[in-house]
Amino acid sequence: MRTLDSRIVIVGCGISGIGAAHKLIKHGFRNVRVLEATARSGGRIKTGRLGNNIIEIGANWIHGPCEENPVFCLSRQYDLLESDALTQENQAMDIGGHPPWVPNWFSSSGRKLTAEEMGPAVGLFAELMEESGEFVTQGGEPFDSVGDFIRTEVQKRAVKQWQDEEASSRALRLSLVSTLLKVECCVNGTHSMDEVGLGAYGLYKTLPGLDCTFPLGYEGLIRNLMSELPSGIVSYNRPVRCVHWSTEDSETEGDERKSPVCVECEDGETIPADHVILTVPLGYLKKHHSTLLSPQLPLHKLHSIQRMGFGTNNKIFVEFDSPWWDADCEVIYLVWEDEENLVDQVLDVERSWIKKLFGFTVLKPTSRYGHVLCGWIAGHESEYMETLTEQEVCHSITQLIRRFSGNPIITPRRILRSQWFSDPWTCGSYTYTARGCSEQDIHNLAEPLPSKGAQSQPLQVLFAGESTHQSFFSTVHGALLTGWREADRLISHFSTSPSDEIRSKL
Repeated sequence: MRTLDSRIVIVGCGISGIGAAHKLIKHGFRNVRVLEATARSGGRIKTGRLGNNIIEIGANWIHGPCEENPVFCLSRQYDLLESDALTQENQAMDIGGHPPWVPNWFSSSGRKLTAEEMGPAVGLFAELMEESGEFVTQGGEPFDSVGDFIRTEVQKRAVKQWQDEEASSRALRLSLVSTLLKVECCVNGTHSMDEVGLGAYGLYKTLPGLDCTFPLGYEGLIRNLMSELPSGIVSYNRPVRCVHWSTEDSETEGDERKSPVCVECEDGETIPADHVILTVPLGYLKKHHSTLLSPQLPLHKLHSIQRMGFGTNNKIFVEFDSPWWDADCEVIYLVWEDEENLVDQVLDVERSWIKKLFGFTVLKPTSRYGHVLCGWIAGHESEYMETLTEQEVCHSITQLIRRFSGNPIITPRRILRSQWFSDPWTCGSYTYTARGCSEQDIHNLAEPLPSKGAQSQPLQVLFAGESTHQSFFSTVHGALLTGWREADRLISHFSTSPSDEIRSKL
């Protein structure tokens, strides 16, 4: 048994791969190498600039900054957070994944809407989203998708609760529900809530704490982690063509031993390895699974990759000379008055893609950012937006804001958008539990190759990344925890003596 001299290759230098490398090296493994397809570390953690402002093109928040969240603990250790985020009060706030932001609502006729008008729809929607998460423990699935459940129940309950309201008020509230469905498309990284399975929706778990950001950018966390790894451990611009693993026992006579895994890079380099930790995004795996691994994946694992959801959520940052929203506003919702039929997708994507953008979050504090908004858009409309020029996107955003604000001369100073779907190494943003998924699919994604019971060497290919976390999929802390999990899997594998293994099977 090769123990600490075992050759371990980690594919991907996002936070999952970095976390795995950290833990393995700290344990004493001497032959760890990280292969990264791009020229940078961090993966979907990507900080950029808009003028003089630091903005997040990728991951935005620490979701649930509390003692249970390793991303929060590391960021605190590296002194990357503001004092507000570190308070016990902040850590104790249980927001259930929805920060209590101060909203402004604007309608497509250019009217600023009031909390009195919008409150009932917001309350009903929140109630139904909470109920959506409860089916996971009840067994059965009365509706196919979260979208189907929400739409059916809103229609039913709105009739009872809003029957005394004027037709125009009812229609406006239903239009707001369409906006809130689009918000959930962004939160879940899906094209439509009709694609999110109802039974598995509650698998995602939130941690307590009011979501916080990095004043100097999320990449500060990556820089600190990378500074603690041995120099030269990462090979950049080194995409992997194929991971060749073995279904047969690779032991040979004497001390010589054929490596069970061979990592073939695009540039022709072949790297023999005892273990490979694959941390590529699920979007990439969906697109390339048939060529990335040889032999191909076992059917149960392949089917889970196909079943699990992986969609696109993009940002469009917009800077203004002066605000058109209230000073205390933290989020802006755009309500299309022709959307009372509860829609979260656009029929004519090319002509009306901009309708999928639910609104904007406001970058705070104003003293740091000036007047900058971050627009959020998910799904196929978001993917189409990526194909447009920045000038075309800016024109659509300008027209949208002029319409909703009622101010025909507002002009953004500059914009910047993310393009995660067309990024060849991510093919989208993050994971969701699609229709027809269950907890078993996430188990299958995380299962190493070869499957248990095989005659060949165990733990040849291990799988990490946010998509493989049982309850924190789609998050940075989920990604980091899975990198640690796979490192721990190898550490405990080598800590177990052969006699222990025999005893454990009896």
